[in-house]
This record gives sequence, C-alpha cells and structure tokens, in this order.
Amino acid sequence: MAIVDTWLPPSREHWELMTYLWQFFPILTFVQWLTDWYPQGKTSTSSRFNLPGKLAWAVMETPGFMVVLYCMFTIPAKQGIEKLPPANWLMAALFTIHYIYRALISPLFLNPSMSPIHPFILLSALSFQVINGSCIGGYLAGYGPTTIHDWTGTAPRIETGMMMFFAGFIGNIYHEDELREIRRATARNQQRKAEAQGEKGKEGKVDKVYMIPENGLFRAVLYPHYFCEWIEWCGFWAIGGLACTPARNFVFNELSTMLPRALNGKRWYIERFGKEKIGSRKAVIPGLI
Repeated sequence: MAIVDTWLPPSREHWELMTYLWQFFPILTFVQWLTDWYPQGKTSTSSRFNLPGKLAWAVMETPGFMVVLYCMFTIPAKQGIEKLPPANWLMAALFTIHYIYRALISPLFLNPSMSPIHPFILLSALSFQVINGSCIGGYLAGYGPTTIHDWTGTAPRIETGMMMFFAGFIGNIYHEDELREIRRATARNQQRKAEAQGEKGKEGKVDKVYMIPENGLFRAVLYPHYFCEWIEWCGFWAIGGLACTPARNFVFNELSTMLPRALNGKRWYIERFGKEKIGSRKAVIPGLI
C-alpha cells in the first residue's frame, strides 16, 4: 500500500525524476557559506520555537532508513521481482545499521544531553532523509540491479567498500564517544562534588560543556566524526559501483552540507578557545581543510 501514490514508494518515473534533481542539492547549500546561523549543536541559539535535542534528532533522522526498508518491501512486488539480489539487501542493511545507531541509539541512549534544535533544522533534515531514502531505496528495491548476474565480478569492490564502510562507521562512533565523554566526565565531577558536600544522590544537569578532545584524529582535526562518516559513505558508494547514482548523490550531498558546518565549527572553536589552543588542527580533513 502506497503512503503517497507513485511518490512513496516512488514509481520508476518519479524515482528517476527525484534521483536526477537530487544531484543538484549542493546548490541549495550555498546559503550555509553565507551565514553562521545553524541552530543546532554547538551553534544552537535561544528560540521560543526550539525543540528538545534528543527527541528532535530522532524524529528528523529516523525516516531515512524507514523509507529505504519500506521501498525494499513494496517496490519488488510492483515490479514483478520475486527475489532481490543479496548485495541489494547488503547495502540496505548497511544503511539501516548506520541510521539505527545515528537516529536512535546515539541520541536516545548514549548522549548524556543534546542542545535544543530549531524546527527549521528538523524540517530540513527530515526532508533530506525522506528524499535520500527514496532515491537509495528505489535503486535497491527494483530500479537498479535486480538479479545476481548484475553483480557478477563485483566481489573486490564489495569487499573494499565494506572495509571502508566499517572503518568509517567505527571511527565515527569512536570520535563521537570522545565528545560524549566530555559531558560524562563533567557529570561525574559534579556528582563527586555533590557527595563531598553531603548531597549524595543529587544529579546535576549537564548541557553545554565544551572542550577540545585530544584523542584519535582530534589531534589533527576538529570534526573527525564528519571525516569518518564521509569515508563510510564512500565505502557504501564503492559497494554499489560508480554507476550507483543515488549513493554518489548521497556522498556529494553530505559533503556539501557538512563541510560548511565544519568550517563554521572551526571558527566557533577559535572564538571560544583561541587560535593558540586550536593550533595546527584543520576543520575536518587531516592536513588539508
């Protein structure tokens, strides 16, 4: 049953249109180069419209993998496909694994706290997820390779892509946990102080606590979790091959929206901690940017 007839899941005609137009998304991100306004995370601003960070993040990031899975279970029957190739399911599984971590486990169970998120960010991210999920889901569910023969001779690129994907995924988790540890450590310090003052059991609220992490790639860049995520999605694209347009679009769209945020974030770090403290660290790509 279609949620939106011929659009969700998309018909082949509408999928081709979406996939074609989606490659021009980077044009929209030019606005990010013109302003430092990005009401989320470190650069969150006070607003009467702000939403709780954890809940907003889960709401705006979850639709991506849900749309992919919805496509995987609905489009094949419409296309008369009895069984999708294992590699199609592999790519869908990798996409789902990433977003279950990113959209649910990370914000709801791992993050000690998250800054408020403006509704504009939520709506923008949610739209990105639905469109991107439709493009990738449509490709994997019947509008891309549909038989095992379409994947003949692709074992080397699949293996290479999977190594890249999991290297990036693990690196992303590791560096995000370094950021989480800052707030966990602050919470532990607050708890010890409370106990020393005879207020045992009292838990302080830890919201905006910022330091410069020193472990891993944080020695070289300020946003290594972004860099690792790019490696992850380049691996995803490698699995699908150069002809996998939705995966290619996803990589370039991520780069186009995350790079200005990283550069904006570096300016924020310099303003907060000073150039001497930042040292020779780049924003996101070691030794380059």
